[in-house]
This record gives sequence, C-alpha cells and structure tokens, in this order.
Amino acid sequence: MEPLTSHTGTVLPLRRSDVDTDQIIPSEYCRRLSKTGYQDGLFARWREQPDFVFNDPARAASTVLVAGANFGTGSSREHAVWALRDWGVAAVIAPSFGDIFRRNALKNGLLAAQLPDEDVAQLMARAEQDASYEITVDLAGCVVRWPGGSCPFEIDGRARRLLLEGLDDIAVTLERQDDIVAYEQGRPAWLPAFAPTGGVN
Repeated sequence: MEPLTSHTGTVLPLRRSDVDTDQIIPSEYCRRLSKTGYQDGLFARWREQPDFVFNDPARAASTVLVAGANFGTGSSREHAVWALRDWGVAAVIAPSFGDIFRRNALKNGLLAAQLPDEDVAQLMARAEQDASYEITVDLAGCVVRWPGGSCPFEIDGRARRLLLEGLDDIAVTLERQDDIVAYEQGRPAWLPAFAPTGGVN
C-alpha cells in the first residue's frame, strides 16, 4: 500500500444514510479472485440513475467521499473498500460507520474519518454547491481541514501507523521475519512442519 500522511481532494457528497455494503458493491461483483478491479461494481445499481453523484463528470476526479450516518453497515465485505479505493477514493468522512467496514477500510489503505453531524452537514452542503470544493484529511495531525474551519478526528493508533507507513498485516508480519525464522529453526524436529511448496503434487 502507498503511505498516507495527508490527502487533499474535491468532494463526492453522498446525501444518504445507512448505506450498506451491498449497496456499495452488489454481491454479483464479489466473485473475483483479486483485490483490484472493482470500480465497475461500485454503487452499480445507483449509478443506473443519471443524476447519481458518481455519474457527475464534474466530480470524476473527486477523491473524498462525504456520506451520511452509518456508512458501510451490513455484511463484512472487503470488496466494498476495494471498490471505493479502485474508483480513486482516498478518504471517507461520515458521522458514523459500520464497525466492520471501518476496520476493513483502515486495513486496506482507505481512511475512514468520523466527524460530528454538524461538520459533515456543512461539508456536504458546500460540496453540493461547488464541485471544486476541496478539503484536506490530515492523518499525521488527525484533523480534517476545509476553507474556514477544521475538526479533529480519532483513529486507532495501530491503524494510523499502518496507514502512515503504507503497511498491511502481511507486511507487519514480515517485519518479524528474522524472529520467525529463528523460532522455526529452534522447534523440535518431532513437531509437525510445513515444507515450502511450489504447488500441489
């Protein structure tokens, strides 16, 4: 993953609450075996409506999604995060998130920042009026800034470190590779072991 310290971008205002993961990406798009290439499924049903915000050519390069409360509720579906990321969304701001979605987002390089209702409403209204409206999500300082205002947000310390350093769980494990090798070399020979293989014989 690419490290994320601070991101400035124009806003995609999604004035909908209780958006669940099946609405973010319908299940028929979740049968692929990769972690990329899901942008075609993002809000697929809603994008059939010509006036849906993701269809607005003026917002084609927008990278900050501002949504209503309880964004990402429903089933545990990492594909929802992958689809947002593949579309180009770097951060999602909402008054609240589905717990599993937020964890999945932070583990997959997508910053989910929770702000008070009044601040989200202000950002939403301004972005709806101006497609060029920019805000900055500063992970290093844990603050969202916009013209004339700012608001701090909280984030789990471990998740913040992984985002700042561009690490996922596998990369964190590999940081301890020397310890893992030393442990394996010291295991008694009679214990079960898994030999590296190039495939199934």
